[in-house]
Amino acid sequence: MEHIAQISNRGGRWRLYVVLMGVPVLHWPEHHFGPTLTVPTAGERSRVLARFGFVAVDGAEWGWTEDNETYGDDTSPVLLLASIPVRPAGPADGGAA
Repeated sequence: MEHIAQISNRGGRWRLYVVLMGVPVLHWPEHHFGPTLTVPTAGERSRVLARFGFVAVDGAEWGWTEDNETYGDDTSPVLLLASIPVRPAGPADGGAA
């Protein structure tokens, strides 16, 4: 089963989470990177996903987009968002069967 992992920045903090359809947002796996001026590396993101029990789908890459903090207001601050399809880690990935 595939899911989507996303990373976003608000107030100088990057937040990575896995979207689990049918599960309340409160129960989605989530990690906050401390205040930082740099985007967490792909390796850092992969390690967090592995701790959650997920790996990127074969051949998938992070896709970046931007949005406005206030919908429809192109003068509002920009929010950077990235996503990647992920799947539960299996034995070959070092995860559970």
